[in-house]
Amino acid sequence: MPASSDASRPQSTPVRATGRPRGSAASGEDIGTGSSRRTQVRPATEGWTQQKDAEGRPLLQFASPKRGKPPVHLADLTPAERVEKVKELGLPGFRAKQLSTHYFTHYTSDPAQMTDLPAAQREQLVAGMLPPLLTEVKRLETDRGDTIKFLWRLHDGALVESVLMRYPGRITLCVSSQAGCGMNCPFCATGQAGLTRNMSTAEIIEQIVRANRLIADGGLGGKRASDHSLERVSNIVFMGMGEPLANYKRVMDAVRTMVAPQPDGLGMSARGITVSTVGLVPAIKKLADEDIPVTFALSLHAPDDELRDELIPVNSRWKVGEALDAAREYFDKTGRRVSIEYALIKDMNDHPWRADLLASKLNSRGRGWVHVNPIPLNPTPGSIWTASEVHVQNEFVRRLNDAGIPTTLRDTRGKEIDGACGQLVATSEDEAEAAALA
Repeated sequence: MPASSDASRPQSTPVRATGRPRGSAASGEDIGTGSSRRTQVRPATEGWTQQKDAEGRPLLQFASPKRGKPPVHLADLTPAERVEKVKELGLPGFRAKQLSTHYFTHYTSDPAQMTDLPAAQREQLVAGMLPPLLTEVKRLETDRGDTIKFLWRLHDGALVESVLMRYPGRITLCVSSQAGCGMNCPFCATGQAGLTRNMSTAEIIEQIVRANRLIADGGLGGKRASDHSLERVSNIVFMGMGEPLANYKRVMDAVRTMVAPQPDGLGMSARGITVSTVGLVPAIKKLADEDIPVTFALSLHAPDDELRDELIPVNSRWKVGEALDAAREYFDKTGRRVSIEYALIKDMNDHPWRADLLASKLNSRGRGWVHVNPIPLNPTPGSIWTASEVHVQNEFVRRLNDAGIPTTLRDTRGKEIDGACGQLVATSEDEAEAAALA
């Protein structure tokens, strides 16, 4: 891997010409001169107080708080463990395969639909192997029914969301891996309340099974006549609530179940699964050794440590250079091109010199290993957190592409229903609706 040069900026982009801030600029401070004059907005929370540790730094929660565990579910178990569990319930082991077929192929936990099971023992078997995990509180639709956001209540009252999206040729589900999030990023609604708990493997899988059931029942907007893709979830993005790599074991167990052939799993392609992280470097390296060719996405959002320390608090543990080195290592070990996620925020991280710096840091680690996905931040009226202007977005993308970095501005889905990136959060209204179901 080429040596990184993160400590210094490329000589081709001098500070005074590009308007890079010196020191810690205050929110709204003008930087640069002449035509390059641009405002530098600093990250700041709005409407909530960021949790801090004893030293006054943003609090990071890597360990899940202790709470009652969800009931053990078929999707938590390996095929061999499922057989043993069925035997413990007093039934022949082959019934495990029948249950798996119903759950992973027909997407049902309803005993009334399992007519191949003995009627006298059907309820007992389903109760022991397929206990309820998610209660649907509500769903919201947009994009003519092509985007659906689900609010789920877990067994202990915790709330999570997932977003189902139909695109030409594929159906994508954005899944949650934690209730809340412990990474404490000031621009992300999910992290405002901190981490409630890790989700179980089966709770992650159940989001997919429930989405597939809805699709099978015709609940997602109709596809075009020219679209010959299968009517089930084909792509998974771990970009819902939570930091996936902070719940590493359960997320990876869920991925293995996703890619396991039916009826032992969901029979999905690993290449259609994207695991994202804000930069937990040891876990990135661990993921590279899994021998499962998922797509890896690094949520970077700033190429310079000065801004990223404020924007992504975990950067205080692992700096930009370390995260990019780990991402390059993932490519080297798997051959899978890495995605760099970059939310474009007006006057905060969208300056032309930052596009140049990002390109320099990526190219210093070689060519052809990475793809950048900028996405306009979903705007909130009157907030400092708002999307970059269109001409600024285009200039940012142009500079990266001109530097030889494949870059595609990502589509924004679900913002009308608070279902887009960074918007997933359980509101007080959601909590009241969930309490009414308890």
